[in-house]
Amino acid sequence: MNGSRVALLFVAGLAAGLMNAVAGGGTILTFPALIFAGVPSIGANATSTVALLLGSLAGVAGYRRILPAVWRWIKLFIAVSLVGGLIGGILLTETPEHVFDRLVPFLILFATVLFTARTVFIRLFQLEVRQASSRGWVIAAITFQFFVAVYGGYFGAGIGILMLASLGVLGFGDIHEMNAVKGVLSFLINAIAAVYFIFKGLTDWPAAGIITVGAIAGGYSGAHFSQKVSQKMVRSCVTAVGLLITAMMFYKQLRSG
Repeated sequence: MNGSRVALLFVAGLAAGLMNAVAGGGTILTFPALIFAGVPSIGANATSTVALLLGSLAGVAGYRRILPAVWRWIKLFIAVSLVGGLIGGILLTETPEHVFDRLVPFLILFATVLFTARTVFIRLFQLEVRQASSRGWVIAAITFQFFVAVYGGYFGAGIGILMLASLGVLGFGDIHEMNAVKGVLSFLINAIAAVYFIFKGLTDWPAAGIITVGAIAGGYSGAHFSQKVSQKMVRSCVTAVGLLITAMMFYKQLRSG
């Protein structure tokens, strides 16, 4: 791996760690960076999942004091999150490389749109908030979480936004509690998928190591940075980068025929 690729992956990891600490959406950068560094698309997706896992765990640790208050909800979603994440990972490995290559621009575009329209999306799901004790809404939320987990194991970008919407429907009003539940479930989904990817030998370890170092540095500085820069500006930058990467991926796909 030459110096330019090392620099690309480190900067992508650094920016992803910073983004995840401030507003989320780091996969939008690390996944295409791995592709541009020459890692095949399915391996790039697997490597990105593994590389950002420590950052996810650090995020969970940040909410450790809130976890007891929401533990009953976490327990409710643990099983479907693990099963869905594993199924998503299996689906990824069973997808032919050329098919996944065709899906890549659409997946990045979908993640970018989710990230950009986060507030609007969550509000749409909160048009009529019911009591959290309503059995119908709980069953619907568990079912929704299963499909979110499948998508998360398959690609991953945007699952936090989807889960925040689901928790809003259940009646959650405290954003810190919502983020605590989301953080644990996101980690579980990524962890089970990462274990499967490692078992299947899909991880590019040198690339994963470089991104992890960058992500740790970015995540560490993110807490300080988040107090200096508005999330609105960060979201605008992420949206612009996501749309640019999407355009580049579509262009690359058209050129390759």
